[in-house]
Amino acid sequence: MALIIGLVAGLALPGLAAALQPWLPQMIAVLLIITALRIGHQAARGALSDLRWGLGSVLVLQLALPLMLLGLCWGIGIAQSPVALAMVLATAAPAVSGSPNLALLLGQNAGRMMQIMVLGTALFPLTVLPLLSLMPQLGDPQATLHAAVTLLAVIALATGLGFGLRGVFFPAPDAGQVKALDGLSVLAFAVIVVGLMAALNPALRSDPGAVALWAVLAFSISYGTQITVYRTLRGTDLHPVAGPLAIGAGNRNIALFLVALPDQIVAPLMVFIGCWQLPMYLTPILLRRLYQPER
Repeated sequence: MALIIGLVAGLALPGLAAALQPWLPQMIAVLLIITALRIGHQAARGALSDLRWGLGSVLVLQLALPLMLLGLCWGIGIAQSPVALAMVLATAAPAVSGSPNLALLLGQNAGRMMQIMVLGTALFPLTVLPLLSLMPQLGDPQATLHAAVTLLAVIALATGLGFGLRGVFFPAPDAGQVKALDGLSVLAFAVIVVGLMAALNPALRSDPGAVALWAVLAFSISYGTQITVYRTLRGTDLHPVAGPLAIGAGNRNIALFLVALPDQIVAPLMVFIGCWQLPMYLTPILLRRLYQPER
């Protein structure tokens, strides 16, 4: 309910959304600190030991999938359209920084989710290179790579600070403290979406039909990917990480590309990015049954 309130506030309070938008980088860093504080380094460690499955998963989700969609778009003649660009961006980016919070809300392994997010962000400068060469409209490759490296540095610093605070203040948290930290992370997640929705309110007033189409595309990509990945992996050797991989596959950090895109491309994509928040923030409610353990 807190996430829904955040979505509604982002749409109903455009002044507040516009005021929060410039502070999104700082708010995301605070969210990462809170998430690391909640999870702890013990639960998040193991990325190197799990490199084999993690590397393969990142290559499939961040490279093979967008290349496949780009090939499909070329085949039907829409490769240069904003829709094709949105599909590629939504599948080429790493898991969104708030994905460990989604994992917590869905009862999935947030430590594994953080591993996937960090590994995907670290490999993003490499996986995005083929797409940059095939889609010159993506903008300046150096700007995109710089944004990826900056994000990785922010994640490293924020999670390190969160792990340090956990060791000092909550080395062995009791059930009440864990519940309080969960509540704090949900509140932070709900506040961030207000700023992310800043571009959506004006678009709803000027062209609600276009917003509806972008929203349908966002839900189709996010939920279609999550359902496909989870149902495919839960019967395989990767079933312990099926949930985190599915969450990461359907909730991507497409804002990474904004620093490199030309202005004429950014305008329609900002509406899509606003719509992209809808399936992400509604995932804990609409896809809860999908992620419930089988009885």
